[in-house]
Amino acid sequence: MRNLKMTIQYDGTRYKGWQKQNQKGNNVSTIQDKIETVLSKMTGESIQVIGCGRTDTGVHAENYIANFHTNCDLSIETMLNYLYEFLPEDIVIKSMKDTTERFHARYNAKSKTYVYRINNDKFRNVFNRKYVYHVSEKLDLVEMRKAAEFLIGTRDFKSFTSLKSNTKSTIRTINYINIEENDHMIEIEVSGNSFLLNMVRIITGTLLEVGKGNLKPVDVERILNEKKRSEAGPIAQAKGLCLKNVQY
Repeated sequence: MRNLKMTIQYDGTRYKGWQKQNQKGNNVSTIQDKIETVLSKMTGESIQVIGCGRTDTGVHAENYIANFHTNCDLSIETMLNYLYEFLPEDIVIKSMKDTTERFHARYNAKSKTYVYRINNDKFRNVFNRKYVYHVSEKLDLVEMRKAAEFLIGTRDFKSFTSLKSNTKSTIRTINYINIEENDHMIEIEVSGNSFLLNMVRIITGTLLEVGKGNLKPVDVERILNEKKRSEAGPIAQAKGLCLKNVQY
């Protein structure tokens, strides 16, 4: 049996995230659903795709990694062409390759990098409005960078998740947070070993509060220590977030 690794690009605007939802009578559309349906038709098998993790409703991906097992002997090129033809235009399999039997897209991932994009100009840009969050108020990037420093390293991010369960560990490691601006376009790049539910979007929302002057950088340390979601900033809109890379 083959184990095939895929690199996927998708526009998450129309979808309820990556992961399929098995609720009865539910016609919710997800990225995983779309890909599994096409792969199953192509191979004549019931294909289950393993993703590198969940992405929220409306979140995008540049290089999402997934794998699936199949007995299909079609060539990689034939498979890619088939997927390109029959998947919706907002999902593209960028590459595919045979990998080891033990490769697992989620369990083998060592870190992930997300980018949150903000248009910090007076007016929204009509051409990127589906993929960028517009903030007309001038943001103080120096203060935002100071605040981000408090989040680097291994921390308890309980204040930065919408996760309700107390049984799952909220300890995570952030490798770096880079905040750059080019011609009114701000990119907040966050890399970590893994992320909790809504974690990157809540980090972004909190940094935006610092950028607007509603919070001080040192407040981020207090928010971490409080371990209460209510202490952190609002959750930033999903459309500005994109999974950039997964490291193995």
